[in-house]
Amino acid sequence: MHLSRLLVLLAASTALFGAVGTDTFHWSGRVPPGQLIEVRGINGSIHAAPAVGPEVDVIAYRNGHRLDEADIKVQVVEHDGGVTICAVYPSPNNDVSIDFTVRVPKGVRFLARTVNGLVEANALDAYTEAHSVNGSLRLSTAGTAQGETVNGSIVASVGRITEALKFSTVNGGITVEMPRGTGAEVHANTVHGKIATDFPISVRGRLIGKRVDGPIGQGGPQLRLETVNGSINLRKRS
Repeated sequence: MHLSRLLVLLAASTALFGAVGTDTFHWSGRVPPGQLIEVRGINGSIHAAPAVGPEVDVIAYRNGHRLDEADIKVQVVEHDGGVTICAVYPSPNNDVSIDFTVRVPKGVRFLARTVNGLVEANALDAYTEAHSVNGSLRLSTAGTAQGETVNGSIVASVGRITEALKFSTVNGGITVEMPRGTGAEVHANTVHGKIATDFPISVRGRLIGKRVDGPIGQGGPQLRLETVNGSINLRKRS
């Protein structure tokens, strides 16, 4: 199955997932193209998809029982670079998760951070970045992307590489899909896994263990792919 089709199916499951729980927060507002919408969670997933119009739309869903809804706060901070929205917990001793769904307009940069949860961004238009600790990353954008987690896999489809990018995890595989004419300087490293690529790589020096260093295409910005327990795959975007 092509990566793009896989991400579409994941997006469909997101719509169903986001409907579960209590709608506890809703924010809509303008973020100019080139600026950033950042969403920060702790326990819960973050799902992003393209907006229909020019406004960012963020909805938070509460799941759990040990905290009253009123005790959980979602703060909105507007700054020169855009808008940051974050979940605030009064106490770590609870079973409550806050799941965010985000609609991102064309040209708006997206950044998601959570500790325990999946981060998914489907069919976005601009720079996309995701961070988790216990959760996988599923990213698709016409722009550039990067992300890191500890316990989870990374699947990313990028439209171009115009700056240094890094994808890293400890327990999980990494799959990155790029256009056929992409140029980049690849540095891929795994301990327990394999490295496979659809792009010819002119390896500089010797292959050391399960590490590959070399350019694809005409070379370009740095693309770093690092995992410990998992394989690394570079795929051509159809």
